[in-house]
Amino acid sequence: MRYFRSCLSLLASLLVCACSSLPGSGGHPVVSLPLNFAWVDGRKVEYITTDISDPVMAQALGVNLVPRLAQAIPGPGRVSVVERVYKFVDDSQITVFQSAPSPTGPANADASYSPLWRMVLVRWNKPSLARELKSEEQILSAEESEELTLEITNIVVNCPITRSVDGKAIGGR
Repeated sequence: MRYFRSCLSLLASLLVCACSSLPGSGGHPVVSLPLNFAWVDGRKVEYITTDISDPVMAQALGVNLVPRLAQAIPGPGRVSVVERVYKFVDDSQITVFQSAPSPTGPANADASYSPLWRMVLVRWNKPSLARELKSEEQILSAEESEELTLEITNIVVNCPITRSVDGKAIGGR
């Protein structure tokens, strides 16, 4: 519980600092958040997690619970603002994102990128045959070969990709 309160306090401080950093104020405050790693099209990226729609996962990760994020899941006549993130239920590997900004930062030219992700749980059908998958294409191919099972959930998570680990622009679609 203490960790959860610390994370909430940190996020509140982040919001206050962001609002106080108006142009001409003489600088930008720096905030530190835990970095996570994932794969996008065979490239390792860094990301942060700030919000999630599932109460159990929000508690486990110490991030904001935002049930309203689940409303981002497309419905009839609604365009989707979410993409897929693949989470291996056994934590056998890092997650895999469907896309990333290209390049990261204010020059992103990929209009389809969104930091809102609909979680897809990945389960190996034969754990002894598990291997590291580094792209959505590899995951879908393994599903087609019946090596793994995908479960699309109604969990939405806000995980902005901050940069590629190798420092290169990512995406390029």
